[in-house]
Amino acid sequence: MTVVIDTGERIKQKAADLFMQYGLRSVSMDDIANGLGISKKTIYQYYADKDELVDAFITEKINHNQSCCELDKDAAENAVHEIFLAIDMMMEIMSSMNPALLFEMQKYHPVAFERFYKHKNDYLFTVIKDNLLRGMKEGLFRNDIKVDILARFRVESMMLPFQPDFHTKTKYTLFEIEEELLLHYLFGLVSERGYQLTVQYQQERLKKLHSDETK
Repeated sequence: MTVVIDTGERIKQKAADLFMQYGLRSVSMDDIANGLGISKKTIYQYYADKDELVDAFITEKINHNQSCCELDKDAAENAVHEIFLAIDMMMEIMSSMNPALLFEMQKYHPVAFERFYKHKNDYLFTVIKDNLLRGMKEGLFRNDIKVDILARFRVESMMLPFQPDFHTKTKYTLFEIEEELLLHYLFGLVSERGYQLTVQYQQERLKKLHSDETK
């Protein structure tokens, strides 16, 4: 059975592919139209301007991210496992993401950035805080941590790799930087039992990655 995707959705998908690869500023409406083999006039029948298209792109990314977070939370064996599932999700997102995307969104598309900013400060903060409380309850995180401080620290540290002064001065990819920061955060949280579990999950993850690379 052939699934027919309407033109508005096709435009959004093509825009998303180009935005993720090249960033927001360098992708024009002409680029999107040419990529789809349609006229720019057709795009404007569905999106009033580039701002509206960027907002639609960001809204879909946020909704997808929130769905993945909820699935990971339900599937996780424990709070440490939930963080490793988050690492897998980040790898999928950031492997094809232009590091300039967030900076350009903040500078050139304030409506979309405000939507992302709310997602970061409300939804992601709550997810991280809940994970901290879960880990403490499970005895995997230290029981003396100040939850609100560390949840806010984690939210803000997620944004560090996107800062031009950060990612342009390192040889590592966006995902490698984010992974290192998240593991540093995790090892600072765990109890002795949580540490052992973290090492176990990391060894299993590295083994799987090595196995995938050799296939």
